[in-house]
Amino acid sequence: MTNGTSADTREYERMLSGELYIADDPYLKEHSLKRRRLVQEINRSDYDEFDKREALFRELFGSFGEGSYIEPPFRADYGCNTYIGRNFYANTDCIFLDVARIDIGDNVFCGPRVSLLTPYHPIDAQVRNEQLEGGKPISIGNDVWFGGNVTVCPGVTIGDDVVIGAGSVVVKDIPSHCIAVGNPCRPIRAITDADHEQWQRKAREYRAWKEGI
Repeated sequence: MTNGTSADTREYERMLSGELYIADDPYLKEHSLKRRRLVQEINRSDYDEFDKREALFRELFGSFGEGSYIEPPFRADYGCNTYIGRNFYANTDCIFLDVARIDIGDNVFCGPRVSLLTPYHPIDAQVRNEQLEGGKPISIGNDVWFGGNVTVCPGVTIGDDVVIGAGSVVVKDIPSHCIAVGNPCRPIRAITDADHEQWQRKAREYRAWKEGI
């Protein structure tokens, strides 16, 4: 409510729908400033204030699943348009620009400086100079690992059980059960039963070593 009248959310609704909108809007500014305050509190928190940061992240995001953790510093446009599943981890300097919805599944790991970028800008310079922009959602499945400095572009869907190599720029959808790398990022091979067997064997060796200590 503003001055006893309902807030004008029409630009915000266009933003979430993927249509062109103008960010220089009173409701969007107010909405963004609230979220930026939370991000500032997160990034200024002491290194050992884990409970405080978890509470702030739960206030910031649309959802923040059990067992999830993000290393500060961190940046987000709104935060409330990002929905994170269980056991999520993000290393330092990650950026989530969520003018459109970002959905992240369970057991997703992000190396440092991973960027999830939903905004897009018109190719036509005249339209772009009118401050018109838009956003397209990003969807990430379960059991995904992003190497450092990965950029995921607007409108991309990434399946389950995927590894994205460091430095990749993801401009198109990535199917499940594969390793994908490059700029533009593309699948280079499937994740196979042999891969699972190799790493399960290494995990068993580790557990046996740990039990013997």
